[in-house]
Amino acid sequence: MDLDEIGQLICKARKSKKLSQGILGQQLGMSRSTISGIENGTVPEIGIRKILSICAALGLELLAQEKTTRPTLQQLMKERHNA
Repeated sequence: MDLDEIGQLICKARKSKKLSQGILGQQLGMSRSTISGIENGTVPEIGIRKILSICAALGLELLAQEKTTRPTLQQLMKERHNA
């Protein structure tokens, strides 16, 4: 999962809780533009603590796991399509 995907999940969770970017930012001590940049993937660099704070506020959980060498469904579908 990359930052773009995380941003999309954050946006979806925020909207499901009917929170504006501004209100969420105020609750967390961040600017609306920071929340927007995270959601849109336009922030060049973001600290893990900010992501964790946003996730906690929205009821999301950020997980780290060992990267597998098994192919993803998308990779298998692409291989099948190219065959």
